[in-house]
Amino acid sequence: MQLTGAQIIIECLNEQGVDTVFGYPGGAILNLYDELYKHSDEIHHVLTSHEQGASHAADGYARATGKVGVCMATSGPGATNLVTGIATAYMDSVPMVAITCNVGVPLLGKDSFQEIDIVGITTPITKHNFIVKDITKLADTIRRAFKIAKTGRPGPVLVDVPKDITAAVTEYEYKEPEYIPRVTKGITEEAIDTAIEMIQAAERPYIFVGGGAVISNAEDELDAFVSKVQAPVADSLMGKGAYDGTKPLYTGMLGMHGTKTANYGVSECDLLIAIGVRFSDRVTGNASKFASNAKILQFDVDPAEINKNVVTDAHVIGDIREILRAINQRLNQQKHDAWIEKIMGYKEQYPMTYPKEGLSGPYIIERLYERTGGDAIITTEVGQHQMWAAQFFKYAKPRTFLSSGGAGTMGYGLGASIGAAIGCPDKRVINVAGDGCFRMNMNEIATAVRQKLPLIELVIDNRVLGMVRQWQNLFYEQRYSHTVLDDGVDFVKLAEAMGATGIRVTTREELEAAFDTAFAMDTPVLIDCMIEKDLKVWPMVAPGAAISEVFDEADMKNK
Repeated sequence: MQLTGAQIIIECLNEQGVDTVFGYPGGAILNLYDELYKHSDEIHHVLTSHEQGASHAADGYARATGKVGVCMATSGPGATNLVTGIATAYMDSVPMVAITCNVGVPLLGKDSFQEIDIVGITTPITKHNFIVKDITKLADTIRRAFKIAKTGRPGPVLVDVPKDITAAVTEYEYKEPEYIPRVTKGITEEAIDTAIEMIQAAERPYIFVGGGAVISNAEDELDAFVSKVQAPVADSLMGKGAYDGTKPLYTGMLGMHGTKTANYGVSECDLLIAIGVRFSDRVTGNASKFASNAKILQFDVDPAEINKNVVTDAHVIGDIREILRAINQRLNQQKHDAWIEKIMGYKEQYPMTYPKEGLSGPYIIERLYERTGGDAIITTEVGQHQMWAAQFFKYAKPRTFLSSGGAGTMGYGLGASIGAAIGCPDKRVINVAGDGCFRMNMNEIATAVRQKLPLIELVIDNRVLGMVRQWQNLFYEQRYSHTVLDDGVDFVKLAEAMGATGIRVTTREELEAAFDTAFAMDTPVLIDCMIEKDLKVWPMVAPGAAISEVFDEADMKNK
């Protein structure tokens, strides 16, 4: 049948099973928005307050559901406002399709009104991108975009469609989405044999789990693998929930703000089994000293991650779930009682602590965990509050902790929480924010109100850029250059002005009352928690140091 380009985009979205898109209209994308109006019973469009919010919402939707998130924007500044969200998704391997519309083909390259080369801009931060100048290629390009976004290591794909292509007409024929198999080519008998030999030879194995295990939906296979190896487990920020954080063998996060148990254990192990991780600098510290007593066995779907940051002794390339299944079928039960006893001794010796009195970030997060029983999706912004949310909330299931890891994007969490709440309407969603991050994209509170979402925006408010101030305090001789935010902005009034409920909290008792109110409501609530400005995230590894040199407040005082 003959359809316009805009109609073809809608039909292709329907083909791919897309039920929700996040975006913001404008002149170049009007034809597509006109079709969205006509198909509102098929595709729910969420109008965000800003295009960046749309990209983060699509990202949060994708992370929470495992499906491809879709965002849309018009040409020029509309398209460029998506860039931070696209980069965030790229760094954390999130499947996303961004559809932008540009000026007409005859106007390209002429500095036309709101013309931007968005394909050129996003080339380094997408798995692939396209500009469609031929209407006959539009449908197959959209289909390719979804396939690329989902295949192997996921990531964002951008499709730029000039306005005249959205108006042009061509023949359209429905196609079923192409089946995408899991990546197994690199899971060879030789690679599996080597992995099993290394595991069986180890006396002090440690398992390090990252976001690849979450993406692969490998939580059951991982649980069985941990039991068979009988090894302690640490995770990265992106790996939270892949292994149940309430289980005895779990030792916490690894790296700059990881637990002493995990950092010491990995530094002392003789085999580090890295599962779906990319060995970020925030994990390894000084890479030349990382796990220096261990052989390293890495499992990853992306061959580009092998030997990129840390040199491995062996690896298996393929889908994490399929690798673990293959090993689990052949690996004999291992026994490392003495090693486990030593690591459990570290857990007892170095527990995570925080001030016993008053309101603090860790206390707020711990009470949030207790009030939810862990049954919630936690999104975060970036900073001290992010680390506290990673340290003091126990994540028993994957896709329940959504945070910007690689890019460290302040302003990510609120948009992501909107996407997660829409994608998982049966789940309670809480965004943990700092006051600095909340300022970045606080206008998305209006989006949450418009969508009638039962979100809780939990602002841990210290009136400073907390993580930057922490570094200034420890490493810059307390020169607090432009990190003080105590300017009288009233977040409660801002929330109320946008139609949400706002509550200010200064004591532990007020926090409990605020939780009572927030959990009873089915509309957005902002809880502004006032904490002391110089509370720090502990433990910590200094920049350039080995993770074995992790220190906390008591160590500082002893020095």
